[in-house]
Amino acid sequence: MTATTMSKSSGDERRWRAVAAASIGNALEWFDFIIYGFFAVTMAKLFFPTGNDTVSLMVALAAFGVPFFMRPLGAIVIGNYADRHGRKAAFTLTILMMMVGTAIIAAAPTYATAGLLAPVLIVLARLIQGFSAGGEFGSATAFLAEQDPERRGFFASWQFASQGLTTVLATVIGVTLTSSLTTAQIEGWGWRIPFIIGLLIGPVAWYIRRHVDETMEFKSLQVSRFPVKEAFSDSKKRLLVCLGVVALCTVSMYTVVLFMPTYATRQFGLTTSVGFLGGLLVGVIQLVLIPVFGALSDRYGRLPIAFPSAVAMLVVFYPLFSWLAAAPTLQTLLIVQGIIGVLIAAYMGPLGALMAELFPARMRTTGLAISYAFAVAIFGGLAPLFNTWIIAVTGNILAPAFYLILAAAISLIALIFARQLGAR
Repeated sequence: MTATTMSKSSGDERRWRAVAAASIGNALEWFDFIIYGFFAVTMAKLFFPTGNDTVSLMVALAAFGVPFFMRPLGAIVIGNYADRHGRKAAFTLTILMMMVGTAIIAAAPTYATAGLLAPVLIVLARLIQGFSAGGEFGSATAFLAEQDPERRGFFASWQFASQGLTTVLATVIGVTLTSSLTTAQIEGWGWRIPFIIGLLIGPVAWYIRRHVDETMEFKSLQVSRFPVKEAFSDSKKRLLVCLGVVALCTVSMYTVVLFMPTYATRQFGLTTSVGFLGGLLVGVIQLVLIPVFGALSDRYGRLPIAFPSAVAMLVVFYPLFSWLAAAPTLQTLLIVQGIIGVLIAAYMGPLGALMAELFPARMRTTGLAISYAFAVAIFGGLAPLFNTWIIAVTGNILAPAFYLILAAAISLIALIFARQLGAR
C-alpha cells in the first residue's frame, strides 16, 4: 500500500468517525424530542390533567414547545463557545446536558404521585434539553461541513439524515410498545422505556465524541473574539436567510413525523400504531435519500436541488391532505407521508452545506446555531400545538396543510435571497 493510499484511507476513516460522532449525538437529541411527541397523549394524562382531553393535550404539546424558546439562548452561548474553543468541545458538552434532561424525564413522578412537582420536573427537563439542542445543530453541522470542502454537501447532510435514523428507532419502539402493551401498562410504566433507552445511548455518544479529532479548518483559522457580536452586526441578512430556509424543514418535520400520529388517531380514528408507521416510512426515506441528495448538491449545486423540491411541496401539500381526509386509510396515509418524505429529503439534502457556506468559518457555528434555533422556535417547536389549536378553533381538519404551505412560501423567498448572497 502506497503512502498516498494509506493517507486517503486514514482520511476516509477520520471522516466516517466524524459522521458517527455527529450522528449518534444528534440522534439522541431527536430521539428524546420525537418520543415525547409520540407519547403526547399519554404525557398529557399523566403530567397535565385538566379534566378536558383536548386542553390536556394542548398543555402537553405546549410543554413540548417550551424548550424551543430555550434554543436561541443555547445557540448563542454554545455557538459562541464552539467558535472560540472548537466544535468538538461544544458537542461533547451538549450530549452531557441532553443526558441530564432525559434522566429527569425517565425518573419523574406523575401528577397523581407528586402533584404540581411532576409537571414542573417535566418542564425543567425540557428546558435543559432545549438549551442543549440550541447548540447541538450549529456545532455538529459545522463539524460535518468542515470534513471535506469538496464533499461538503454529502457530509453536512448527515446532520439531517441522522434525524431519519432517530425517527426509525423511535417509531419502532413506539409501535412495539403500543402494539404489545395495554393502555394501562403504557400509562403505568411503559412510557418510561423509550427515555431509559435514550439515556443508555448517551454514554456511547459521549465516548465517541470525546475521541474524534477537531476539524482542520477550525485549527487553521484565526479565532474570533466575539463571534456572536460579529454575527448580529455583520451577518444579519445571512442569519435571516438561514432562518427562512429552515422554516420549511422544521415545520414539515414536526408536522409530518411528530404531529401525524396524533392527527391520524384523533381526526381519522386510525390506531396509534398505524400513525407511527407513516413516521417510520419517512424516517427510512430520510436516512437513505438525504445523503444522496447531499452528494448530488456537491455536483450540481445546492439551489438547483433545494428550490424545485420546495416548489413541489408548496404545490402538493393541500391536495395530499385533502386526499387523506377523503380516504383516511393506512394505505393513503403511507402514500401521503411517503411523497412528502421524498420531497423533504430532497430539500434537506443540500440544506446543511448551503447554510454552512453562507457563514465564514470563524463564526460558522454561531451563525448556524442562532439561525436554526430561532427558526425552530418560531416555526417548528409549536407546530403540533398550533395545528391542534387551529383544528379545534376552525373545525377544519385540513388546517395543517395551510401551515405547511406558509412555511414553503417563506423558504422559497429565503432561497432567492440566498442566491444573492452567493449560494450556488
